[in-house]
Amino acid sequence: MTQVQTQSVPATQFDLFAGMESTQHEQVVFCQDHATGLKAIIAIHNTVLGPGLGGTRMWYYNHEKDALRDALRLSRGMTYKASVAGLNLGGAKAVIIGDPKTMKNEALMRKFGRFVENLNGKYITAEDVGTTTRDMEYVNMETDHVVGLPESMGGGGDPSPVTAYGVYMGIKASAQKAYGSDSLAGKSVAVMGIGKVGMHLLEYLHQEGVKLYVSDINDSALQAAATNFGAVVVSNEDIVGLDVDIFAPCALGGILNDNTIGKLKCQIIAGAANNQLEDEKIHGDLLKSKGIIYAPDFVINAGGLINVYSEYNGYVRESAMSQTENIYNTILDIYNRAELANVNNQAAAIMHAEKRIHDMMLVHSTY
Repeated sequence: MTQVQTQSVPATQFDLFAGMESTQHEQVVFCQDHATGLKAIIAIHNTVLGPGLGGTRMWYYNHEKDALRDALRLSRGMTYKASVAGLNLGGAKAVIIGDPKTMKNEALMRKFGRFVENLNGKYITAEDVGTTTRDMEYVNMETDHVVGLPESMGGGGDPSPVTAYGVYMGIKASAQKAYGSDSLAGKSVAVMGIGKVGMHLLEYLHQEGVKLYVSDINDSALQAAATNFGAVVVSNEDIVGLDVDIFAPCALGGILNDNTIGKLKCQIIAGAANNQLEDEKIHGDLLKSKGIIYAPDFVINAGGLINVYSEYNGYVRESAMSQTENIYNTILDIYNRAELANVNNQAAAIMHAEKRIHDMMLVHSTY
């Protein structure tokens, strides 16, 4: 079995090849187009199991090195996400540098689609933070290597409800581990970030009688959560330290770090955000030492990937939801593996993912 890679990509990393070596990336593509203003990075981490699939994130990064770091970390997570979910996909991710509210338009997305097309199927894109199914329609005008299209076009549409369902299943599995029952009735959950996935997650939790606390930078989303689900609104600064049963990070990554872990009063961390651990080794071990059950992000949030992957065989929502429900069992399996190996849950999940990739390398070597 290959050695577990737990290095984080430092924000100050300027040596591209050193960064790619530390994370074992195959290829990084820089895309620029003067006419449309497009600046994008496509990071392809590993294609042993299949073509690299991962969404396109559009974000106004303060520095280009932050965009590169995001692409490298997110694409690596996609490799492990696909592997643990049992999908025949590799891992990749794209980031477009810019404000999606002011810079995104048809021309920019179609130009990006042409860059995707030039990779000849090695990278398959989809929507992500800052992009929508409509944007994927524009991309699809230039390449067939795109999923997450509207259901009217034979696609799976918005994957966020399926992602949220998988997170909900992971929360229930974590409750089973912590409390001996997966019932969430009467439990308290703090959800940080109530975008598309977070809002759907609130609906699942509310239906089970959970006491909800929410934070976000979007005031209208907070108002909707309070009105529709009786959620208590708190600040992003305060939500980490709330005395609750479960903390669900559903915003951007790096939320579990030296500063925040010391404030935690929860028993379980289980949320939809990618790359929640600022450093997988240090902070994964720290959570383990504190007795906090951590659901590895790339395992619990795999529902969206499962949803778009199901488009390959003719999309059926019920089938995607059924496969996503299995995240419950996968999470419990990871917890058991971690205990047997005496490692943190993130390390156990990576070991599981890398073993499947290693095994398939043996299979593919005879092709």
